[in-house]
Amino acid sequence: MKARRRVAGLHAVEAVLEHSPDKVLAAWADTGRTDGRLARLLDRLNALGIKAQAAQKNRLDSLAEGQIHQGLVVEVLMPEELGENALRTVLEAPAAVPFFLVLDHIQDPHNFGACLRTADAAGIQGVILTKDQSVGITPVVAKVASGAAETMPVYRVTNLARALAWLKEAGIWVVGAAGEAQRTVYEADLTVPLALVMGAEGKGMRRLTRESCDFLVSIPMAGPVESLNVSVATGVLLYEAVRQRIKVGRGHSSVTSPG
Repeated sequence: MKARRRVAGLHAVEAVLEHSPDKVLAAWADTGRTDGRLARLLDRLNALGIKAQAAQKNRLDSLAEGQIHQGLVVEVLMPEELGENALRTVLEAPAAVPFFLVLDHIQDPHNFGACLRTADAAGIQGVILTKDQSVGITPVVAKVASGAAETMPVYRVTNLARALAWLKEAGIWVVGAAGEAQRTVYEADLTVPLALVMGAEGKGMRRLTRESCDFLVSIPMAGPVESLNVSVATGVLLYEAVRQRIKVGRGHSSVTSPG
């Protein structure tokens, strides 16, 4: 049986209805509220054949499990994670300029959710993570991701070094983020087919992961703080790649030596 979760709040429910309306199973609402936005969401649910059950505030509080519900809670099927076979299939026919995010043992659900949200916004084609010692798509992750957990392909692999080798075989440059790297992200060519690798909270990339990278990049740090939160660093690096790709029209599909 597929796992279920509850999504609470008008914005979060809007995201579900926008991206995964077929995953909605049930709804509960404070039908006594006079709120145009809530009424429109109830109409959309009705159009899907889901009639919201009337519920008092204390009932909604219980269903929301600490989430701010604004008078509306829905139950949805959890997004499915994909496996190694699905990743191999994608790599056999990659997009014009492949763009992947790789997370090496990310364990904090808030960080993972934030990475998914940023990856979705940046146009990442898939997120790759390890099968062991990595957080999965939990209710907390899905809430932080604000809809990205429903739309972003997530590939869970048993052996990350082997998966990185598959990426290389597909002509994708594997670039790792490391604070000690001499080359900054602003000095590297990120318009190439790219897989950006981010290490775990506090520990960074594991040795085999680091050795599997084609090269490493760092984010310049002007202050005394040595590093950024992994989800923040992911945003900085992904959007530098986005900036470079926009500059060249995102039409660059040949694999050239990074500068």
